[in-house]
Amino acid sequence: MSTPKPAPARLHAGERRQQLLETALDCFSRSGFTGTTTKAIATAAGVTEAIVFRHFPSKQALYQSVLDYHHESTEMQDWLAVTKECMDRNDDAGLLRALALQILETYRRDARLQRVLLFAALEGHEQGLAHFRQTSIPIFAPLGQYIARRQREGKLLDYDAGMIIAAIAGMAANFAAMNHMFGFECGMPDERAADIFTSIMMTGIQAGKEPTGK
Repeated sequence: MSTPKPAPARLHAGERRQQLLETALDCFSRSGFTGTTTKAIATAAGVTEAIVFRHFPSKQALYQSVLDYHHESTEMQDWLAVTKECMDRNDDAGLLRALALQILETYRRDARLQRVLLFAALEGHEQGLAHFRQTSIPIFAPLGQYIARRQREGKLLDYDAGMIIAAIAGMAANFAAMNHMFGFECGMPDERAADIFTSIMMTGIQAGKEPTGK
């Protein structure tokens, strides 16, 4: 006679919802939206599919909540506070470093969301891509406005502000992906990598330097 399976642990609604979000994030990061089913998420969480739908009306709603879950995290709010402090005191290098360091630390802490977004791009899944755009614009718009102000004040060269942000973010994101997705672990601390990327950027955009091309 087979041994009966133990009943799922009883959790409060908030705890169960967080457990399902974590489990769904793991599943979506491994198989993408298309390759993940609510049944697979339920199995991984050790619950029935009915419990998943009790908290989320559809797979799309669960996917959206997974994306929101990261954006609303305390780490993100702490980082936004740091960037505001840098902008308030006109700390150009500090702002760029904070951006690079946040990207590096995000990958190191948990690269699953980045894999979810990569899957969204590969699958052409507009919900994930639209969410990324919608949450990124309010974050990056103030950075662009700050850079434009510092350019008007003559403190930074007149490169396109969006390209400056893309350059520092791109360096950090590519380095982090190479380390935490593709296995090129170099062992360099995030703080040191952020310092190097910031130094590269500031050497290229500080006023008084001769630009090599725009």
